[in-house]
Amino acid sequence: MPQTLPAIAILGAGSMGGAIAHGLIRSGLAPQLTVTNRSQAKAAELAGDGVTSIALETDAEANTHAAAEADIVLVGVKPVMVPDLLREIAPALRPGAIVVSLAAGVTIATFESIVGEGVPVIRSMPNTPAVVGKAVTGLARGSAASDADLALVRALFETCGVVIDVPEAQIDALSTISGSGPAYVFLLIEELTEAARGKGFSDADARLMAEQTFIGAAALLDATGEDPAELRRRVTSPKGTTERAVAVLQGANLAGIFAEATDAALARARELAAGA
Repeated sequence: MPQTLPAIAILGAGSMGGAIAHGLIRSGLAPQLTVTNRSQAKAAELAGDGVTSIALETDAEANTHAAAEADIVLVGVKPVMVPDLLREIAPALRPGAIVVSLAAGVTIATFESIVGEGVPVIRSMPNTPAVVGKAVTGLARGSAASDADLALVRALFETCGVVIDVPEAQIDALSTISGSGPAYVFLLIEELTEAARGKGFSDADARLMAEQTFIGAAALLDATGEDPAELRRRVTSPKGTTERAVAVLQGANLAGIFAEATDAALARARELAAGA
């Protein structure tokens, strides 16, 4: 990771852009960071800690001004707003500036057709644990992005988690695993909490047991580096209670359900990319 990152602008620092901003702030690697938001109230939330935070309601050209001062420009506005924003900032981009997409479903080709084929474009797909520095981010590079450009953007996203390089064709598939994945985990925690309530535990105790079991299991996986199947086997004594429970889950075709769910998410991602 470089000692410091060059000047960065995050245009549309909503939940994801804001999470990345917080990661950059925590890292201390981004001495020049500018973020934009539509409202003054939202802009105020990210002001301070050396961050220049500008509201569009007080400066209608905030995005252009921020982009003109940056070597890496992250585009975090809603997908439908991306083309207009790119048309606005394209004339102001510095030579060699890297444009990074945070917009789901917007292709690199769309970006390049507006900013110009010579501009390095990288498409990213982070997830919400970026807020706590535990993101998984997929990166796909455009035709003009060099190895050095990719390494720089990788370093940026490593301030809030881990990074996987993928071809653009795999970005939507990645989104069904790591992008949507936190929702699957939260759903499992909800259901385990409900099962605990059904066995007579109070709401507080049920929630504590379920949540801390997931947090503890993830921490154990992280600390040991073991294969999850091996860790599962260690908990599952032959002819014991866990073995009986796991047999029920496997008998319900849990693997098939996850495959079907992620396939459904992928189908929807493709519909969104097609404008449906």
